Amino acid sequence: MSGEHLSTVDDGAVVMAAEQRDAGVPDLVARRRRRRGAVWAVRLAAVVVWLVGWQLTATYWIDPFYYSKPTAIWSRLVGWFSHGTAFGSIWTQIAVTLQEAVFGFAIGAVAGVVLGIVLGRARFLAEVAAPFIKAANAVPRIVLASLFIIWFGLGMSSKVATAMVLVFFAVFFNAFQGAREVDRNLVDNARILGASRIAVLRTIVVPSATSWIFASLHSAFGFALIGAVVGEFTGADKGLGLLINNAQGTFDSAGIYAGMIVVTVLALVAEWLISTAEKRLLRWRPPTASAELQT
Repeated sequence: MSGEHLSTVDDGAVVMAAEQRDAGVPDLVARRRRRRGAVWAVRLAAVVVWLVGWQLTATYWIDPFYYSKPTAIWSRLVGWFSHGTAFGSIWTQIAVTLQEAVFGFAIGAVAGVVLGIVLGRARFLAEVAAPFIKAANAVPRIVLASLFIIWFGLGMSSKVATAMVLVFFAVFFNAFQGAREVDRNLVDNARILGASRIAVLRTIVVPSATSWIFASLHSAFGFALIGAVVGEFTGADKGLGLLINNAQGTFDSAGIYAGMIVVTVLALVAEWLISTAEKRLLRWRPPTASAELQT
């Protein structure tokens, strides 16, 4: 068999394989869509069953004064968004809490990333600072919230400080571990080629630790919201924490649940934004098993 004939056969096999692969792409997309639809169907069914069960249980078996019921919570939410709260517009309360959480998240995340990467690459400094960081992390956050109220007053600063503390430790430990897990061979090769410490940090350490950092950011904004709400619960004149605290004082269980739902929605929206930013910034990564499960 001549070489030209073999070349023709090989080209035909390559074309056939490419055609088969292209034909399988729509089937793969369709299967993923069906699976995603099935997942959402099961999720919605679970929520419906849970809400209906709660409504029936609160109507016939348990006291709704203590446990409330979905219809009462819905009425409270509608009232807040239609007529406002006892402390003003619900949008004002959301804006205050969100502003406190965003500022605390930004400050805590930046401080956690910078200090985590620096200590992750400076072993001597890490050994010196280790007991102090562990001791600070062991302090109950509610105690710090009370101190911040005394130090900074009832305004926004005390809530930002509380949110920042919660976010800092969540981000710091991941950034620290990410900086420690950098491949030493890459660092050594870069230094052999004449790269400075700053260049190594910028081109090798930070990109390698990015996955660790984003993993912590997914939960960090939730911690920021918790810090803001806890600070408002301790002492404030505005915010969702104030609404929840007032509902507790008046034995309004529906108001407590309604405040929790609003905070949860804010956390889920922030999680979606962080996930979107992560996908855009980390396009260079190969797909992981967890990412394939989410598609």
